[in-house]
Amino acid sequence: MKYSFEEETKLRVRYAETDQMGYCYYGNYATYFEVGRVEALRKAGMTYRKMEENGIMLPVSEFQVKYLGPAKYDDELTITTKITEINGPRIYFEYSISNESGKLISTASTTLVFVSRETMKPQSPPNYFLDLMSNYEI
Repeated sequence: MKYSFEEETKLRVRYAETDQMGYCYYGNYATYFEVGRVEALRKAGMTYRKMEENGIMLPVSEFQVKYLGPAKYDDELTITTKITEINGPRIYFEYSISNESGKLISTASTTLVFVSRETMKPQSPPNYFLDLMSNYEI
């Protein structure tokens, strides 16, 4: 099923996340995308905590990123997170990061898999989440 869910999250590049030149270390982008994903799921009405309490884990199975420009120390970044598809146990996210002047500096996508906490085997998304996402079906 295809979806049109989108959420924006803002964060500021901290000094500890930069190199000596003041540029954000590339490995931090994965964390930024995770922040966006967690907040997007929260806005949709589902938290990682609730899933884990219900015996569901959501590991990343694929991650692709493209760097278009640098983030620098103290930049306020806008992370746009989209849930684009749920297909069986897989959920697909697309991301973009823009700096405070609106310049696109990175894009990415991830695929996560709903798995049973006990067996670590893929499972269907919980019905309560599918019900929440039904408002965003296209």
